Amino acid sequence: MAPMNPLHPKKLLHTKWTAVRPVARQKHFIVTKVIECGEPLGPIVWVEIEAVHSRRTTRLPWRQLRDQELWRQGWT
Repeated sequence: MAPMNPLHPKKLLHTKWTAVRPVARQKHFIVTKVIECGEPLGPIVWVEIEAVHSRRTTRLPWRQLRDQELWRQGWT
């Protein structure tokens, strides 16, 4: 099992991430949106990340950021 990045879903907005394997030739990303489930004040389900250079956005389950085989916190 892959080690996990320690993080809290409520503190994800504006955090910086490096993809271990580039995504569409992009490596550095910022969390630009935190998406909760349909109910008010419900749990966070998705995050929207934006590539720093292309400004292209991607939506993914927030828990995927915890997998250190896919993501590193910060820009490296």
